[in-house]
Amino acid sequence: MIAGNGRFPLLALETARRLGDEVVAIGIQEEASPEIEQLAARCYWISLGQLSRLIEILKKEQITEVIMAGQVKHVSIFSAIQPDLRLLKLLGALKQKNTDGLIGAVAKVLADEGIQLADSTLLLKPLLAGVGVLTKRKPSKDEEQDIAYGRRIANALANHDVGQSVAICDRACVAVEAMEGTDAMLRRAASLVNGKPLRLVKVSRRRGHLLFDVPVAGPGTIDVMQETGATVLAVDAGRTLLLDRDEMLARANDHGISVAGYELASDAHG
Repeated sequence: MIAGNGRFPLLALETARRLGDEVVAIGIQEEASPEIEQLAARCYWISLGQLSRLIEILKKEQITEVIMAGQVKHVSIFSAIQPDLRLLKLLGALKQKNTDGLIGAVAKVLADEGIQLADSTLLLKPLLAGVGVLTKRKPSKDEEQDIAYGRRIANALANHDVGQSVAICDRACVAVEAMEGTDAMLRRAASLVNGKPLRLVKVSRRRGHLLFDVPVAGPGTIDVMQETGATVLAVDAGRTLLLDRDEMLARANDHGISVAGYELASDAHG
């Protein structure tokens, strides 16, 4: 497992331990929690730019299948990263420095070494959002109209690998997520609507796989929604991880926030 930040890698490692599976964790120093050391069979640490070191570890451990768990902030690629020669060459050859381009190129390098990326949700399938309303309160008519509009916008943006989320207010797109992440986007949106309620719409990329960049929400998402006046969270069913699901939904219920999962097919024609 290549571990980034957040609860995703920790929950995956906890699940693997319960199942009796041995997982070697490779933590990204700038991102991953030290807690992965206690949960993994063995743990290594690499800097974000050490592609050659990553391959060296995988070869040493005779690993042929890897999952990517947890977020690596895209903005990090343009800040403190010190790429090794192999990554520098890869970055120089990229036509677009978006998620698909970067991780897709890394995946190809790994494949050339006999190492395949596996479904990043492999150990956490029960945490994928289901279809329908997941909280006590279902979206109101006004909220549903904002969600329908937001999903049209978000799905169009997903095809261009811009961001996973949009903030909607009164059938207007107030903010689009880019490199700053969902929480920062919501706070930016809240500063623009003068206290009016926001709706958070989060979608997945229109890929045929879940190898990387899977949308994630958790209790912290609900906390920021409460802080910013967002009243509903709409996600793609079967393609969005709800981390610490019970706690997340309980917190949403406490704040009167609605959480709902939507089928991809419902948006085929907007």
